[in-house]
Amino acid sequence: MSSGRVKLMNMLMRPNRSKLKGYQKQPPPKRWNIVRGDTVQIIDRKHPEFGKQGTVQVVIRDKMRVIVENVNLGPKRIKADPERGVKGETIMQERSIHYSNVNLVDPVTGFPTRVSYSHLEDGTKVRISKRSGAIIPKPDVWKSKMKGSIASEDSDTVKDEDVWAVTYEEKTSKWEDMLAALEEEEKKLVGDKADA
Repeated sequence: MSSGRVKLMNMLMRPNRSKLKGYQKQPPPKRWNIVRGDTVQIIDRKHPEFGKQGTVQVVIRDKMRVIVENVNLGPKRIKADPERGVKGETIMQERSIHYSNVNLVDPVTGFPTRVSYSHLEDGTKVRISKRSGAIIPKPDVWKSKMKGSIASEDSDTVKDEDVWAVTYEEKTSKWEDMLAALEEEEKKLVGDKADA
């Protein structure tokens, strides 16, 4: 057998790590220190863009990943559409990075730092840099809602009675009406046969 075939057979025969008894998926963090709009730096030494800083665009909590602006760019192919007159092209787009490979940037020193939490005298909870002890404020972008979400402070209803009013009446479909008519005809036919 060739060496390539041997390697392939060894890979296929290797047990799946996720099915082994002691293997567990990494649990999600108890507290998310990184939010949308924060400035972060890549701290993973093996990453090709180690040391690069950028602003967090998206936090994907269920996958424990973040997308940082102008960092970890990769090619994305856009298909051509001759009907619209769009040519196919390749663009560079940000890819996600695991949240453990990035750290918040200290606003005083400009270096990556770990974060602790503390309460101010007025009772607000704030993030504090472990490197310099400075307060890291949460960005204003984070407070605003995501695009596409609908949030209204004004209520459309004037009276409380209108909230409980029934505004939808369920209508029967034409098929149910036809079925009911057929059943009535069948009853009439059965009744006529019983009379005769």
